[in-house]
Amino acid sequence: MGKKILVTGGTGAIGSVLCKLLVDEGHSVALLSRAPKKHTAYPTFKWDIEKQEIDPDCINGVDTILHLAGAGIADKRWTDERKKVLIDSRTQSIGLIYSLLRNKEHQVKTVVSASAAGYYSDRGDELLTESDAPANDFLAQCCIAWEKAVDKGKELGLRIVKMRTGVVLEKNAGALKPIAAPIKLGFGTALGSGKQWISWIHVKDVAQMYLFAIENKELSGVYNMCSPQPTTNEGLTKAIASQLHKPLWLPNVPALALKLAMGEMSAVVLGSTKMSAKKIESTGFRFAYPELSSALKEIYG
Repeated sequence: MGKKILVTGGTGAIGSVLCKLLVDEGHSVALLSRAPKKHTAYPTFKWDIEKQEIDPDCINGVDTILHLAGAGIADKRWTDERKKVLIDSRTQSIGLIYSLLRNKEHQVKTVVSASAAGYYSDRGDELLTESDAPANDFLAQCCIAWEKAVDKGKELGLRIVKMRTGVVLEKNAGALKPIAAPIKLGFGTALGSGKQWISWIHVKDVAQMYLFAIENKELSGVYNMCSPQPTTNEGLTKAIASQLHKPLWLPNVPALALKLAMGEMSAVVLGSTKMSAKKIESTGFRFAYPELSSALKEIYG
């Protein structure tokens, strides 16, 4: 029997792919949005996180909440004000939903939430598992606050699943688009040393992993959302260039130049995060695109 799923962040690149998959698999989907009239593909309810307002009808009949909402980490420079927005958009949003659940009868049993590889942040060549401690920079602080806010659902007796998502490979969004753009023009190059690890995952595997977590009640806790075969920044750049049949002839962009241009936000591209996928694989989940070459071939044809 299909589930009724309320989705936050459902109109983003991942949310759009995932909502379609959920419906194709027989589930029903409803969205929370600041501007419901703009979205017609699914029933949409209004919420305003800043004003802490939410349509109470959004949880009618809902048994699962999928929490993807959050301001873009690399969209704007990290001022103190922007950092607050990045954390609040993730924590206050799920807090608003939990407040509604405390004050209204409901059938919600499960919350599946995004988190991010930033929990571990820059860890060199260390292979990171879900039991490893977080880092202590801003990316980690954001993820810690995010996960703590989601975990408050345990007080309501909910099954909680959190996905520490790596770099999602999707043709027209996320990290792949800005990396591929200069390569297509013949000016591609690795960033910094190029040796920093990237825990990547194809967007279709992201969607399938969320579906797997929703449908399998035995899953709970946190899982790394990444391919079992991480690569380096240089490896990803070379693989994209190879798939696009483009040369790489420029020297790497120096780390100092990136730090000067991006400030603290340079951690997003210079940090080295090598995550293990063994925990999610041990549950029976199988990747459609475990290898970088097959993932890029599917994306670029």
